Amino acid sequence: MGKCPMPYHSKLSRILAPGPAAPLRWPLVYLGVAITTLATLMLELSLTRIFSVVFYYHLAFLAISLALFGLGAGGVLSYVVAGWGGSVFRRLGILSAVNSGTVIASLWFLLTRTGEMSNWTLAAIYLASAIPFVLAGAVVSLAISETIDRVDRVYFFDLVGAAGGCLLLIPLLKAVGGPNTVIAAGVLFATASAIWFTLAGSARGRILAATVGLAMVILVIFNLKGRFIDVRYAKGQSLRQEQWVRWNGISRIAVAEDGNRNLTIYIDADASTGLAGKDIDHWDQNERDNLLREGPGLVYQLRPGAKTLIIGPGGGYDVTRALASGSRDVTGVEINDLIATRIMRGLYAAQSRNLYTRPEVRIFVEDGRAFVRRSTEKYQVLQATLVDTWASTAAGAFSLSENNLYTSDAFHDYLAHLTDDGMMAFTRWGFDPPRESLRLLALAIDALGRLGEREPWRHVIVARENTHLLQGWGATDTVIISRKPLPDSDVTRMRQVLASTSKEAVYLPGDRRGPFAAILTTADRAAFYRDYRYDVSPVDDNRPFFFYTVQPRDIWEFLTSGSRGSADYKINRAVPLLFGVVAVSLFATAVMLLLPPLVLGSRLPGEPGVRRFLAYFLCIGVGYILIQVALIQKFVLFLGHPTYALTVIVFSMLVASGAGSFLSRRLGMFEAGRLERVLIAVAGMIAVLAFAAGPVTQLGVGWPLPLRMLISAFMIAPAAFLMGMPFPSGLARLEAWHKPSVRWAWSLNAAASVLGSALAVFLALYLGLRETLLAGGGLYLAAWGASRAGRT
Repeated sequence: MGKCPMPYHSKLSRILAPGPAAPLRWPLVYLGVAITTLATLMLELSLTRIFSVVFYYHLAFLAISLALFGLGAGGVLSYVVAGWGGSVFRRLGILSAVNSGTVIASLWFLLTRTGEMSNWTLAAIYLASAIPFVLAGAVVSLAISETIDRVDRVYFFDLVGAAGGCLLLIPLLKAVGGPNTVIAAGVLFATASAIWFTLAGSARGRILAATVGLAMVILVIFNLKGRFIDVRYAKGQSLRQEQWVRWNGISRIAVAEDGNRNLTIYIDADASTGLAGKDIDHWDQNERDNLLREGPGLVYQLRPGAKTLIIGPGGGYDVTRALASGSRDVTGVEINDLIATRIMRGLYAAQSRNLYTRPEVRIFVEDGRAFVRRSTEKYQVLQATLVDTWASTAAGAFSLSENNLYTSDAFHDYLAHLTDDGMMAFTRWGFDPPRESLRLLALAIDALGRLGEREPWRHVIVARENTHLLQGWGATDTVIISRKPLPDSDVTRMRQVLASTSKEAVYLPGDRRGPFAAILTTADRAAFYRDYRYDVSPVDDNRPFFFYTVQPRDIWEFLTSGSRGSADYKINRAVPLLFGVVAVSLFATAVMLLLPPLVLGSRLPGEPGVRRFLAYFLCIGVGYILIQVALIQKFVLFLGHPTYALTVIVFSMLVASGAGSFLSRRLGMFEAGRLERVLIAVAGMIAVLAFAAGPVTQLGVGWPLPLRMLISAFMIAPAAFLMGMPFPSGLARLEAWHKPSVRWAWSLNAAASVLGSALAVFLALYLGLRETLLAGGGLYLAAWGASRAGRT
């Protein structure tokens, strides 16, 4: 049987044929690896933002796993590429040039999907999105395996490049938007291609790569104005005629008219907030009364003119309600600077009647929870209406649906910042049986108990709006929680107000029927949580998954019989995805282990120690990602913004790990005994960090942001420095035993990262963030065991 023709063997091979051999220039090797990993991480994170807009944030989470899987599959592909003829750098140049084109093709395919996504369409999208990562993984795997004698330095530039991608992402998103940031990643792959062709001595290849990169730069310039490659469809529907669109590190913000021709701010083409445009200085009495009779306005019926703190004011309706009640001191904390600054205080200031620049109104751009923690003021009203930070941050933070605004620790912070006659008002979606609003009561009960309040039933009012929409979407529950027991006059006043409107009095102090009364008055609250249809038990900062309400006993039934059209499925649709990703991750890891011997004809090394040592790379791959994901979430409150947490933690870990890799040979870590001591030290440091991070971050929440960033990096750096040593040290040991297994180990490590990204959320969801950190440290102990087993 004749051999199959090699890819690019004919015309392309002749065009790219190398000239006279040139001596190896190591700085160019390092630069090629760094630019490749910079482009890869930038592409990965920008795709999660686009997935969050075009689909849902759950699928953005899956995009990260697919990227990691692609990198692992690229390691397997490198076995094929290694068999091509010619210089290894010429092969790397070809792969990188082709990859710059696949980036554009994948982006085009992603943005042109219309209508509801079938499973086949989603599978095609995932495959198209994974291809650039497969090629990038092959480039890095081949580069590392061919430069194994300097693996410590090559891996250092691998991590430094990825850190650069993390830093470059946010400025690029702000400057050119999501699609153009993806195209910019293609420019970087073309740049890397030119470097590889330079090393191969191929002038034609270098010219071709430079031409491709220049063409993509021109495409970005023209696309900025013409928006030829842009988001046109999202969540299965064509976007409305948008008047203004911008991207930042956490969301895509657009302004368009809704179905009633009212100006509306859209967040990731999903969540929305109306742009208030009331003439506050010339109130129409009926309009004013209607605002205060809406669910979010009920709290001002009890505390008119209150000093108010509003978390997530968005387009300003809650601010308008506070002013309508007579308040002259309103503080709003908005996490998204595009909404607070560019829209409400900028382009649309006139349409909002300059609401955010009024003297009675102060607006801060910050995470609401972090602001409360550092504030020294007390308020009569603290309000949050349908605020969902997961709509804009989950994709960038490798998360499922965490929300630090809704935890028992958060409620304790809020109550501690209320005056004695103060109240909190939270408006959430209403369902039958209740879920979100009932969990709000669980949080309040826990927080009130910590403040010495033993009769929570006297502190709560629950009113429902749009009851006729209760079985679907649209009904809302407003939960009012007072710092001290409600006086009879407040209860009487609320009865009168609700009787004069279409609102339903779901619970008032003294009621004895229904789930709200049951949770507030039961003597055995643990039994109530256990027996209730949904999991509405209180969540804390260690396990901040407010929206996850599937009871553990019902997981299997939900996975196997949940209807896609049901409210249960819509609320908890991430659950089957999470379990699916865990299953796919296990499958991917098995594929990375079995594919080389089954398909490519490679054979596992005969030495049993080498076989056992491959488990070492699985352990450190899963462990690293577990630690990273948990640290990102734990530092959100301390740094005051999810984007800051993502950037500081990932950048600090990559730079410190890169430094550890760079110095690993010099420090003697390629020796078995010293490497094993490092693995034990990592486990110990992570255990300390798991218990010390909380108290330190609470102590310093009011410090200046630059200082908090430095402290975060300082806390993480020692462990991350040591975490950079095991991978290059392990590769060096494996290369000495069985060089063909080096690329195999790369694939396994990347596939393990897929498993780790899914497992991190799984463990945090069911155990907690601290436990996830400890599990990551435990896997470094498991790597220690695999390392010792590999010596026997």
